[in-house]
Amino acid sequence: MSTLHVPMGEIPARLAQVPATQPIIAFCHHGMRSAQVVAFLSQHGYPEVYNLAGGTHAWSTLVDPSVPCY
Repeated sequence: MSTLHVPMGEIPARLAQVPATQPIIAFCHHGMRSAQVVAFLSQHGYPEVYNLAGGTHAWSTLVDPSVPCY
């Protein structure tokens, strides 16, 4: 597993850097922008793309309170 940080606005220009051979989890603060990234990647043939529903806010609130909520 690897991690790649690509801001939403850079996804189209850096698409070649996003591996299509492994699952991808997109996330943002509330999950709305990352849902758009998931749709974009899916439309470009990425087979396993997932959105972290509720974003990092939901993760820090519901799953792991030690993760800071910004």
